[in-house]
Amino acid sequence: MSKPIIIIGSGFAAYQLVKTLRRQNTQQAITVITACDGDDYNKPDLSHVFSKKQTAGDLVRMNALQFAAEYNITLLTRHRVDSIDTLNKTLTANNKQFAYDKLVLATGASAFIPPTQGCGSDRIITLNSLSEYKNAQQTLTEAESVLVIGAGLIGTEIAMDLSSSGRKVVMVDPAKSLLAAMLPDFIAAQLYQSLGNSGVDINLGTKVSRLEQAADGRSMDITLDCGRTFQVDAVISAAGLQANARLASEAGISCRRGIVVDSKLQTSARDVYALGDCAEIQGKLQPFLQPILLSANALAKTLLGQPSEIKLPAMLVKVKTPDYPIQLCGSTTQAEARWQIDASNQGMTAKAFDNNDQLIGFVVTQEHMKQAFPLLRQLPPAL
Repeated sequence: MSKPIIIIGSGFAAYQLVKTLRRQNTQQAITVITACDGDDYNKPDLSHVFSKKQTAGDLVRMNALQFAAEYNITLLTRHRVDSIDTLNKTLTANNKQFAYDKLVLATGASAFIPPTQGCGSDRIITLNSLSEYKNAQQTLTEAESVLVIGAGLIGTEIAMDLSSSGRKVVMVDPAKSLLAAMLPDFIAAQLYQSLGNSGVDINLGTKVSRLEQAADGRSMDITLDCGRTFQVDAVISAAGLQANARLASEAGISCRRGIVVDSKLQTSARDVYALGDCAEIQGKLQPFLQPILLSANALAKTLLGQPSEIKLPAMLVKVKTPDYPIQLCGSTTQAEARWQIDASNQGMTAKAFDNNDQLIGFVVTQEHMKQAFPLLRQLPPAL
């Protein structure tokens, strides 16, 4: 019997690869090994569970058994991979050894929790997976006030959704503006106003210095390094992601910010590939759905004997903040960029140009988002 393609992980990247492989080959042996329950769900939906009053179960599209049957794979849930032997092409999980023909690391990323002082730090919640939401669901359902650590993409989306669901929300970030790594200041200021109008208490240029369990045993006392103090029922960290590269690193596979791959998504080890949030492509992590979709399409062909390079075009990023929706693409935070702005009561179109008057990025908001695709076609490819 031929050795299977083994995929470690069961997130969006892993399951998108399974679906793509099956569209191209119905007989190839595929084994998925995952430390969680292995249910199929749409991860971006986690940003809107509060306003939609959804439970973890509501997000499941297919449970593990259904998914395995639908795509004719061997799915090993609650199996944690302990080590990989790239020389002998085997791995060990739950004290069992598995041989592979080709191995795909789709180990994802973990939510970063900034270090804080105090005995309440172990109560910080993360929402980077269905299992994390399931574990925190009761706490968040009962919470009337929530602190969100992080004012990036996910933190901002979660904060607006929590506020829309009627909760009191406090947001904290050491950056000087919202989505500082993605938005120019003049767009971030509009989003700041929208969040503030929705009731979010925004604290920028500061961070949580101490987190203690309150005297009532239920709430938490928060102290910011600016000196402000307040009390909340729950704390969510949305302060960024860290690629899960430990397993690869321990196997001697090249890692930097993530697991280093080439244009075919192959790692430094023979017949070992990486895909999704854990993969570092040309020095960059690509934690968005479109690059994962394109990567899965290319990798499926490679795994099935048709080596294919990934080609990433300029890709649109949607900020899912319903009160002030935003789409952006390209270089949107370069200090030397020249901006051309068209603003109205219906929103804004902002185009960034370089010194040669070449369009390098854009941001569109509200009703101006219909301009996104025409502008997208004008941008050069990302890779």
